[in-house]
Amino acid sequence: MRLFNTLSRSKEKFTLSDKDWVGFYVCGPTVYDYIHIGNARVFVVFDSLRRFLREVGYKVVFVQNFTDVDDKIINKANQLKVSFMEVADRFINEYWKDADALGIQRGDYHPRATEHIDEIINLIRILEEKGFTYLVEGDVLFDVSRFPEYGKLSGKKLDELIEGARVEARYRKRNPADFVLWKAAKPGEPFWESPWGRGRPGWHIECSAMSMKYLGPTLDIHAGGADLVFPHHENEIAQSEAATGKPFARYFLHNGYLTIGSQKMSKSLGNIIKVRDLLKVHSPQVLRIALFGAHYRSPLSMDDTTLDNARGFLNRIKNFLRNFFFIKRNEYRITQEENREVLLRVEDFKIRFFNALADDFNTPQALGTIGEFVRFANEYLHPSRKKWDVGVLNSMEAFLQSVDRILGIIPLNLMDEEDREVIELVSKREEARKEKKWQEADAIRAVLKEKGFVLEDTPLGTRWYRVDESAPEEP
Repeated sequence: MRLFNTLSRSKEKFTLSDKDWVGFYVCGPTVYDYIHIGNARVFVVFDSLRRFLREVGYKVVFVQNFTDVDDKIINKANQLKVSFMEVADRFINEYWKDADALGIQRGDYHPRATEHIDEIINLIRILEEKGFTYLVEGDVLFDVSRFPEYGKLSGKKLDELIEGARVEARYRKRNPADFVLWKAAKPGEPFWESPWGRGRPGWHIECSAMSMKYLGPTLDIHAGGADLVFPHHENEIAQSEAATGKPFARYFLHNGYLTIGSQKMSKSLGNIIKVRDLLKVHSPQVLRIALFGAHYRSPLSMDDTTLDNARGFLNRIKNFLRNFFFIKRNEYRITQEENREVLLRVEDFKIRFFNALADDFNTPQALGTIGEFVRFANEYLHPSRKKWDVGVLNSMEAFLQSVDRILGIIPLNLMDEEDREVIELVSKREEARKEKKWQEADAIRAVLKEKGFVLEDTPLGTRWYRVDESAPEEP
């Protein structure tokens, strides 16, 4: 397996360190609002990479934090006239609703900054003792000039750095890139007691303290959005390595920006799309396929074309599944005779799928392999064939199950309300045909057509697929 490491700016072979498990940390949400589809790209992609690692045999400890005290949270609380903790609790609960609906699996740990104040204070004290900090009016700042490797992740040079997004712009800094580890409390703000007086953690220090508590001084994988390379992850490296003297993370992974049309999605442009709004009109599988449609390191445009393509891809999968289960219901045509040639083809699709994901988690290539598999499998499953090998059917189903365990895009349980209604109507139509009630049978066909379904009468019975799904291909 190879992963593109932002730190080395190259693909590297992924190997375990000196332990038998993978420590995987993803920067989680700052909980002051509902998550948007840009947030979801980070969480879906790296959750799925975690699933892939487990699927191929790695033991993974997965940590994703919540930033639950922050200027934005405090401002939101003031707007709503509630406590900052009420805001944080509310939007953590809302995060779980959206994440669960989107099929994002829970991590092994989801630490909150406010529950790790002692660890944060202890880490700052170590930095203070080693001479990496200075005090200004109750604030504790990290002196980046004391860390010679500052800029090694982002490629920025210290003398070229200017104050930017989420780099606290304070005239009292020794260097523009110096950042706050501990903020002195302002009137009306939440605070905790510390050796430097009442205050609260800076944004960067919390991730270092929490990740190292659960995963040790050196993480195997540290992941997040491209916007976190600088300053957040750069600052995490500086403070963590200054404190421990060890590499902070072996592999840094960052996904590309999500755009709406030609514009980067941002609050300032007002083009933020919330996950829950998208889920009102698109299934979770459609959104996940759309997110996997571009390589995770590349920009992704979330527009109608992207979503329509994802919906079409899902419909082809669903059409195949209806075809697959239609064949399995005809047990008398299923044989134990081994079809070695077809089994080898299915195995080849599996190998290609896993190889694509092992190559820096190349989901577009993996989706392409699934599309080819569906076409091949539909040809094999055509009712004109006289019999089907049970081993082939089991191999196909096992492949799809592994795909779903990793990517979460295969609706293996097709018996939703719509399909149950179709099955009932098809059964009534077949009874009418047996009794030669042709008008009744035609009326049922017309009803199903209005619902978007096309029927095909075969020697094995009637199968169906949606008009917007591609029909099974002829052998």
